[in-house]
Amino acid sequence: MKIKPLADRVLVKNDKAETKTTSGIIIPEAAQEKTQTATVIAVGPGTDKEKITVKPGERIMYDKYAGTQIKIDGEDHLILKMSDIIAVIE
Repeated sequence: MKIKPLADRVLVKNDKAETKTTSGIIIPEAAQEKTQTATVIAVGPGTDKEKITVKPGERIMYDKYAGTQIKIDGEDHLILKMSDIIAVIE
């Protein structure tokens, strides 16, 4: 399935949460916090008021409760507004 974001929307794929700490303790899935980093998959064309400033392939940070979750080919993705993206990770 192909998804093309509209207006100032960005399609991202959530990064996997760490399941083990650096000291080797395994974190159960129920205790893991929702990840707030993702990789940009596709971007919309933007609007006159909101320009798109990220590109596919970039890693980003976004607001904790932002976006709409969707499944594409069995994998979790998120559609965000450009204004919900708070940083680009370099």
